[in-house]
Amino acid sequence: MAATTNAAALPRQLSQKEADIQMMLAANVHLGTKNCDFQMERYIFKRRNDGIYIINLGKTWEKLQLAARVIVAIGNPQDIIVQSARPYGQRAVLKFALYTGAHAIARRHTPGTFTNTQFNS
Repeated sequence: MAATTNAAALPRQLSQKEADIQMMLAANVHLGTKNCDFQMERYIFKRRNDGIYIINLGKTWEKLQLAARVIVAIGNPQDIIVQSARPYGQRAVLKFALYTGAHAIARRHTPGTFTNTQFNS
C-alpha cells in the first residue's frame, strides 16, 4: 500500500507502517461484500473473481487517522457515544469504550435516547 499523501505533515507515530497493514489484513478489514454502494466506490481497491469487493487499506488508514484526530479533540471522553446494534460490532464498541472512557451502547437504538432528556436507558 502506498503511504498517505500528507505523510510528511504527520508525526512519526501516525505514519502508516507495514505492521499496521499486516494487522488490518489479518483482521480481514480489507474484505467487503458482494454489493457496492455508489458512495463506497472511491474506497474500493478492486473486485475479486468471487464478487467480493476489496477495500483500499490506504484510504482506510486515512479515515482512521481522521477519526482519531476528532476523538482526541474532544476534551471529555464521556461526551463520546459509540453505538452498534449489530452483533459483529458490539465487541468493538465495548472495547473502544473500555480503552477511551467513552459511553458504549451495544444494543438496538432506542428512539429518543439523545433527544428525550427524561428517558432513562
